[in-house]
Amino acid sequence: MNTESKPSDNGGTTNEGGWLNRALNFIEVVGNKLPDPAMLFLLLMIVVWILSWLLSGVQFGAQHPSTGEAITITNLLTGSNLVSFLTTMVDTFTGFAPLGVVLVAMLGVGVAEQSGYINALLKKLLAFTPKMLLTPMLILIAIISHTAVDAGYVVVIPLGGIIFYAAGRHPLAGIAAAFAGVSGGFSANFIPSAIDPLLMGFTLPAAQLADASVELHPLINWYFTSASCLVIVLLGWWITDRIIEPRLADTPLDGDKEEMPEMHDISTKENRAMWVSTAVMAIGFVLLVLALIPGGSPFRDAATGELTQFSAPIMQSIVPLIFIFFVVPGVIYGYMTGTFEKSKDVVDAMSTTMSSMAYYIVMAFFCALFVAEFGRSGLGVLLAVEGGNFLRELALPGGLTLFGIILLVGFVNLFVGSASAKWALLAPIFVPMLMQVGFSPELTQAAYRVGDSSTNIITPLMPYFPLVVVYCQRYVKSTGIGTLVSLMLPFSVVFLLVWSVFLIGYWMLGLPLGPGTSYVYPYPAG
Repeated sequence: MNTESKPSDNGGTTNEGGWLNRALNFIEVVGNKLPDPAMLFLLLMIVVWILSWLLSGVQFGAQHPSTGEAITITNLLTGSNLVSFLTTMVDTFTGFAPLGVVLVAMLGVGVAEQSGYINALLKKLLAFTPKMLLTPMLILIAIISHTAVDAGYVVVIPLGGIIFYAAGRHPLAGIAAAFAGVSGGFSANFIPSAIDPLLMGFTLPAAQLADASVELHPLINWYFTSASCLVIVLLGWWITDRIIEPRLADTPLDGDKEEMPEMHDISTKENRAMWVSTAVMAIGFVLLVLALIPGGSPFRDAATGELTQFSAPIMQSIVPLIFIFFVVPGVIYGYMTGTFEKSKDVVDAMSTTMSSMAYYIVMAFFCALFVAEFGRSGLGVLLAVEGGNFLRELALPGGLTLFGIILLVGFVNLFVGSASAKWALLAPIFVPMLMQVGFSPELTQAAYRVGDSSTNIITPLMPYFPLVVVYCQRYVKSTGIGTLVSLMLPFSVVFLLVWSVFLIGYWMLGLPLGPGTSYVYPYPAG
């Protein structure tokens, strides 16, 4: 395949003189002048240290929403805190949640890719999917991947680049579209996932601070998130084909040939191996489903019998299952086609994949240290609480209040990436506050989910952001933070604005957010 990127087939133009293109180019240039992501996290950690020292003696008067205690900033430059930083450094790194998820999943994905199994599957997918529907199909798959927790980051996003590359389109556009679906559309899914009970678990006690009789179930936003799925797919499709891909038309591919996927025609032997491998995967999936059905299944939560709670073993097994569901068909395909001849070939495939992850491991080390120190300082808590108090004091009309919450959450999301950590801080502020002005907890949670999702894709502090940069560098070596931010900014802005309007319109029309939900508090009788 030609190493020069091709113009978009969707009728778009590069629009070199357009204001949007110039603005995005400026953002890319400025962003790429930032230090390497690993060094950026190191510098930010030093900034946090300095701020913690300067602000440690300041009395802010803000109270922690959960404990009611005054929020104070911890001086991280004291002798005891510096010693604690050193003694916990290894545990902080090895306990960094995305690290294990990425490496274990990539071991399985690597076998499937190196054997040629993914190559064969993609060729079949391209043969059955009309070219004009490739983008929405990719975004839809990315959205559905939320059901498997963080699987989309390590499976769907790199596959987006491979699929676009195989179709003769710019692979960075495919990565951007998949990233937009996985992370920007994080709260858009018609299939209930673990995030639903997780967020409700913070919404309920927050609501009970104002009314101990409130009862909620995990699917209080299900109808809204299902409808949002269509919104995100359509918006992502339009942005990818009309803004992102034309802008990338003149960006050449200069990745290492041996690291870029080779897409070739499928031989009869490869076709047979692909169907056998896929059949084995399908049988495994059916067996898994059958194992989940019984009420006493060991995959269910022992106390409640539920499958979708984070405590359920099935939710803790998602990453190992990803490993198995990729490595088994990959090995079968490899032996049937001759790609693998001995067990060492399988190990070599894993080793090759891990060698390409070395840069991410380095970035993850510094990212883990920064996230831990930022949390210990108390700066994130102060930022969230003060922002919430400011919005409360504005006393805006209903629609503007919802939009204000979405904007505030989107802003806080740039600094505190974890959806559960942010909601644990903000729910005790927003939920009781809005109940006092007639907004139900269900509506407040929906507004939170829109703001939390929309800015995920433009913050380098999001744990998986460096990994997406690595995916892009596979095709364009010069890709940096600025490149990825400039690619994702149109998605973020459009998602934030249109999705907010969609929620407000949804609310004004009185469409139900979920089964048995209400927009108003106190709840209507009956």
